[in-house]
Amino acid sequence: MIRIAIIRYRNGCSILYQVKSITSSLGKNNVINRRKTIGVQVGKVQIGGNAPVVVQSMTNTDTADAKSTANQIRNLAKAGSELVRVTVNNEESAAAIPEIVSLLEKTGTVPPIVGDFHYNGHKLLRKYPECAELLSKYRINPGNVGKGSKRDSQFAEMIEFACRYKKPVRIGVNWGSLDQDLLATLMDSNAKLVTPKPLEEVTESALIESAIRSAERALELGLQKDQIIISCKVSAVQPLIRVYQELGKQCDFPLHVGLTEAGMGHKGVVSSTAGISVLLQQGIGDTIRVSLTPRPGGDRSEEVRISQEILQSLGIRSFTPQVISCPGCGRTSSDYFQRLAEEIEGYLRNQMPVWKTQHPGVEDMSVAVMGCVVNGPGESKNANIGISLPGSGERPVAPVYEDGKKTVTLKGEHIAAEFIQLVEQYVVENYTR
Repeated sequence: MIRIAIIRYRNGCSILYQVKSITSSLGKNNVINRRKTIGVQVGKVQIGGNAPVVVQSMTNTDTADAKSTANQIRNLAKAGSELVRVTVNNEESAAAIPEIVSLLEKTGTVPPIVGDFHYNGHKLLRKYPECAELLSKYRINPGNVGKGSKRDSQFAEMIEFACRYKKPVRIGVNWGSLDQDLLATLMDSNAKLVTPKPLEEVTESALIESAIRSAERALELGLQKDQIIISCKVSAVQPLIRVYQELGKQCDFPLHVGLTEAGMGHKGVVSSTAGISVLLQQGIGDTIRVSLTPRPGGDRSEEVRISQEILQSLGIRSFTPQVISCPGCGRTSSDYFQRLAEEIEGYLRNQMPVWKTQHPGVEDMSVAVMGCVVNGPGESKNANIGISLPGSGERPVAPVYEDGKKTVTLKGEHIAAEFIQLVEQYVVENYTR
């Protein structure tokens, strides 16, 4: 629906503008001009090309514990992770991959599973062919594939398995495990310059060169260009932005973007959001992960929801209806609107598994839960459906607006339940096939 508003200037002239169409356009991919990349198929999910930016995550269970790992993969997929990476660090974990896939198949939830290999990946892929076959993608870190003369042969062997099983590969460089031989070579060359570059700049160049060289070597070994994804992860925001900006200029491979070792809690969320958002706004990034340190016993799915919020806040993708709610002030001494906003958010999230199949487009819906008369009616009118709760000293009534028009006024003890019922009714009436 389109709602028309009038702005009147002092000279009496007026113009019309479409508030609703402007608001809804924020959710379209064409807001940002994305960097052109090769499309890479990872199981049933495409990364790069014209595909939407993909959300992925990683388990933190012992992969050898097939049941726990399968349960976490299922939970991550349910939360919205479109790819899930697992550690394959020993024979027990490699041997568990077939059982993990089997357990997932029994529940009908089998997202593409990425095997994360370091140090001994060539041996594990060689000894466990079923693992090599069932994984949807391999992650190879060039800094952790052998040392000295063994480096080239072990990297080559892993690429040969990718070619044999027709699997894509993420060449994932981390500055915490950077190829020290390459870094030493670049440092030596830098030292000979009249004006040497700072260490940080040389390190960033080494990250990029490691990734590009490894990708070129993989192509020489027979891997196809549409089988390669690149990442160059660092743990600080500004270097992350610089590295990916330069990496984006030097290749057209899809890029996996994320801040590695982002940290815990607010620090990890803010740092990841800052770095990833800047790059996405510049059109850089084809798949993202928010790498949070979870609290003991914390919900691993939190990183998935944050990735989705980043994409939805930038208007790149929509995943769930957005709740617009005010921060509260002296006019909202009661916490009722806060509790209602939280309840509505939980309700919408829980409904989405069903709604996304039965009510296409509902993920673009906005719901306002406001706490007083100052901004309450205005924000409620601008949302698809909104409620303006009474603030301190205001009449104990709560008008509800749908597409800019007041439809009903709620009062009494059951406002929350009645409003949720109205939201459900709005979804059925406006987002049914």
